[in-house]
Amino acid sequence: MVRPATVGVLDVGCFSARLLIAERGGSLLDPVFNHKTRLRLDRALDACGRLGADGVDAIITAVGTAGELAEQRGVSRVFPLATSSIRDARNATEIVRQVRHETGTELRFLTGQREAELSYLAARRWFGAAVGPLAVLDIGGGTVELAAGEGEHAAVAWSLRLGAREMTRTWLDTEVPPAERIAELRAHALDRVRRAVAEAEPRLSGYRTVGCSTVLRQLARLAGARPQRDAPSRELRVEDLRRWIPRLAVMPASRRAELPGISRSRARQALAGAVVAEALLTVFGGSLDVCPWSTTHGLLLTLLDQTEQDATRRSVA
Repeated sequence: MVRPATVGVLDVGCFSARLLIAERGGSLLDPVFNHKTRLRLDRALDACGRLGADGVDAIITAVGTAGELAEQRGVSRVFPLATSSIRDARNATEIVRQVRHETGTELRFLTGQREAELSYLAARRWFGAAVGPLAVLDIGGGTVELAAGEGEHAAVAWSLRLGAREMTRTWLDTEVPPAERIAELRAHALDRVRRAVAEAEPRLSGYRTVGCSTVLRQLARLAGARPQRDAPSRELRVEDLRRWIPRLAVMPASRRAELPGISRSRARQALAGAVVAEALLTVFGGSLDVCPWSTTHGLLLTLLDQTEQDATRRSVA
C-alpha cells in the first residue's frame, strides 16, 4: 500500500516554533502531527532591533528538533516559515545563515501581503464556500494582515505595521502606559486602517468579517466567549474591546496574565492588541467571527493542493 504524501509547515514565531504535519487526503482538523517548542524571542531583541545570541540559539534548537521529527515521519515537504519576529530583525540575514549552517534548514520569509492571502485561504476553507464574501483580519506581532474576496482566493490584501508586539514597543513601552499614549495609539491605528482600505471600502459592504490570529482568539476569550474546543465559532465585538481597553490599561502585565484567555507570554502586548483590534472592528463592521486557522494552515493547505496537482499530473502522464 502506498503511503499518502505528507507535508508540513514549521512556523517559527516570536513565542513558539510549531511543526504541523498533514497528509494528502486527510484533514487539517485532525493533523498527523503537531509539535510546539516554546520561544521568547521578544526577550532576546535588543534596543537596536537585533536578535541576541540566546534567541538565535533557541531558534537553532527548535528548527533542529523539528527537522528530526519531520524526518522520522517521512515528511516529503516541510516549509520552514520565519515570521516577522525574525524577518524584521536587523540581523535577519545573519540569523538565516547561522540556522542553515547548524541545521541544514534555510528559513524562508513571506511578504505581509502573501501572509494575508494565506490567512484568507485558511478562513475560506474553514467556513466553506457557502459563507459568501469574506474580510479576514490577522493581528500578528509585527504586522497586521488584511484580505478580502468573494471566491477561493483574496481579491485584495494589505499588510500594515500595526502588530501587537511592535505597537507595544513603540507606543506603550511601560508597565502601565499613560492615558495620552493609549489615546494616541488608538488614533494612529484607526487612521492607518481607514487609509489602507479606503479604496476598497465600497467592495467590502456586506462582507462577513473573520479574525485569524492568536491575539483575536485571546481577546474573544477575554470578552466572554467559550473556549474554541467548546464552540465551533466565537464572536468578538467592538463594544467588548471598548469595555476592556480601560481595564487592561491600568493593569501590569502580571495582572493581565491572570485574566481569562490571556497567556503569560502575550500579557504585555494584550493592551496594544486590543487597541489595534478596536480600530479594525471600527472599520470592518463592528464584530468578527474567530477562525482557528491562520497563515500556517493556509500555507499547509497550499502545499497539500500542490501535492494533489502533482499526483494528478503523474497519473495523466
